[in-house]
Amino acid sequence: MSAYDILITPFADYGFMRRALVGIVALAFGAGPIGVFLTLRRMSLVGDAMAHAILPGAALGYLVGGLSLGFMTAGGLLAGFIVALLAGALSRISVLREDASLASFYLISLAGGVVMLSVKGSNLDLLHVLFGSVLGLDNATLFLLVTASSVSLLTLALIFRPLVLECVDPEFLRSVHGHGGRVHLIFLALLTLNLVSGFQALGTLLAVGLMMLPAVAARFFSRQIGPMMTIATVIGLLSGVIGLLISYHVGLPTGPAIILTAGLILLGSVLFGPQDGILTSRLPRPHLES
Repeated sequence: MSAYDILITPFADYGFMRRALVGIVALAFGAGPIGVFLTLRRMSLVGDAMAHAILPGAALGYLVGGLSLGFMTAGGLLAGFIVALLAGALSRISVLREDASLASFYLISLAGGVVMLSVKGSNLDLLHVLFGSVLGLDNATLFLLVTASSVSLLTLALIFRPLVLECVDPEFLRSVHGHGGRVHLIFLALLTLNLVSGFQALGTLLAVGLMMLPAVAARFFSRQIGPMMTIATVIGLLSGVIGLLISYHVGLPTGPAIILTAGLILLGSVLFGPQDGILTSRLPRPHLES
């Protein structure tokens, strides 16, 4: 089998593979930069919590409109925003920190969503919502993915400076500009938007994987935010393409194949990354000579 047959033929011969590729490209461009800021702000688990928090909204949308993109997306967005606002409010009126509040709400949301799908739907419906269907993307879903990615990139460009400043010194941003809370809410909205659009392809349990794994891997290639965002996007693209090809040729489930590929790239980055890689950091470094 030639390299053309392995790398090009699946996309040249099958429309569903081309649609999946477009969806992965959109996910990588939208989710990669968001994941970088999550890691910089030490909010990695918040992304996972929000991915689970949208489940009851998506489940409710499914119960109302079936596998309707509009109903499930609207329900997921609503649930994500409600959980984010409730967690933020609870952390301000109680002794709980925001991460503890989010963890509490996401566990309740996850359980509620699974119960709704189990009572009113079938096991196949539950699997579809939890793990998505990359190879079953239609035009409406692709439009949603591309729109979410475009909105994320444009909004990040507008709030880039205050968002970076909030990562470095959030108290200074609040004291000087008073926009810290607003920037945080906008960022959570972008996070929710990307997770809701991502679950249409990868499901609620895997959508956060394509957001976080490339971003964490990018940390081992650069310490600057701009290059980290670019590297995270490239790693997301590579993970998606390689995962699609593995799924096609080997017959593995597509979503898990993509996430496992990203995990292997992360492992390689941890070991061999030029910035603080475990093995590369032990190599002898050249010394300046007078």
